[in-house]
Amino acid sequence: MSELRVERKENMAGGKGHVIIKHILEDKELNGKCKMYAEVTLEPGCSLGYHEHHNESETYYILRGEGNYDDNGRIRPVKAGDMTFTPDGMGHGLTNTGDTDLVFMALIILD
Repeated sequence: MSELRVERKENMAGGKGHVIIKHILEDKELNGKCKMYAEVTLEPGCSLGYHEHHNESETYYILRGEGNYDDNGRIRPVKAGDMTFTPDGMGHGLTNTGDTDLVFMALIILD
């Protein structure tokens, strides 16, 4: 098995700080059916800015840490074991509110 590709993106979608994305599958394995399957880390004080999805949906599964999830303007707390779903045409964002890393799985499915 090859080593997973890791990206560090600054101010992703207008968020604060950086986001670390560990790609579990690449384009070849996603086979045009998904846009992304990755483990994402938000370090303390970092956020993934609010953004909308078009012709795709996204699911987060929180592995560890805690944060505030912006579900189309409705803010709710999330923690390990929680799942979020953003359908096509809707938006979301996520902020790490804890003092440890907020780690989650992200799956973007093309509609």
